[in-house]
Amino acid sequence: MTFAGKVIRFIEQLHYTGDPLPPGIRIMNPYRESEQALDISKTFYRKYYNDNNKRHLILGINPGRFGAGLTGVPFTDTKRLVSECHIPYQGKVSHEPSSVFVYDMIRAFGGPEKFYGKFYINSLCPLGFTTIDDKGREKNYNYYDSRQLQRAVTGYIIENIKTQIGLGVETDVCFCFGTGKNENFLSKLNDEYHFFGKIIPLEHPRFIMQYKARAVQTYIDKYISSFKMADSQ
Repeated sequence: MTFAGKVIRFIEQLHYTGDPLPPGIRIMNPYRESEQALDISKTFYRKYYNDNNKRHLILGINPGRFGAGLTGVPFTDTKRLVSECHIPYQGKVSHEPSSVFVYDMIRAFGGPEKFYGKFYINSLCPLGFTTIDDKGREKNYNYYDSRQLQRAVTGYIIENIKTQIGLGVETDVCFCFGTGKNENFLSKLNDEYHFFGKIIPLEHPRFIMQYKARAVQTYIDKYISSFKMADSQ
């Protein structure tokens, strides 16, 4: 089975098996909530991962509503899906700042074919979470936003990491999007379970776009330098 086939089997079977979630928190599974997201994902993985090559794993936090929540592809909003991956999309158009940064970086790396030929992006928790704010609006929620939620999903995250390693990724180095809570949580798990030889943290794309927009090129250079160093080992 190709790398694409393994990933597609993974997302087709994806469902939450952790402890009960705290009140007011909802699981977001784009692959079961949207037939289009599942179909798009299959097209994406067959386009870029239809081989048996090993790749380095990049782990984000958990999917958001306007990126993978609509497309099923991590850090890929609907605009970048069409303009950068050249995969058709019909429906609500989304603009996700994290996706803007990631695809600017991918373009600087050499384009999607080159980048995805060497790296596989997902998240510590492959399913997203949402909550309703005081005005009745649905909002993204991160697995670490409450201690209750983090405790509830820890076992599920551990199993997810094991499953994604089983897809056929390199385990010498794992990249982590997020130099704060996401890195700390992954590093603690790695200290206990020894998933990877080394964790390389990189500032989260959303943090860069929100707080460091004037230094985007500096972070793109940092990302590429880190990725190329790991790829050359």
